[in-house]
Amino acid sequence: MYRICTTICLAALLAGCGSIGAGLGISIPVVPGISIGVGVGSGGVNAGVSAGRGPVSAGVGVSQKGQVTGGVGVGTSTGVGNARVGVGVGTGAVLYDPDDPRTRDKSIER
Repeated sequence: MYRICTTICLAALLAGCGSIGAGLGISIPVVPGISIGVGVGSGGVNAGVSAGRGPVSAGVGVSQKGQVTGGVGVGTSTGVGNARVGVGVGTGAVLYDPDDPRTRDKSIER
């Protein structure tokens, strides 16, 4: 179950702040409840780490452009043969954007 939630969270990280996005991700459990993953969505490639317990998951990731995002998701899954099929919802927000003038170091821009 936490694998699906982790994947959902990773997809939520791809969505960005204030937008609805779709993404596909794969996550690999490191220890129970914590996974690392890679996803592709409307914002490009994203890598991150997430933690989940039950149907809830949260994580942080970084995009190919250096943008740091955080996200949360909730979902459920069921076994179908040897695979798991799930559904969930999530949301994400941009925590740091190197291209945002408000977050750039002013001393570098001379």
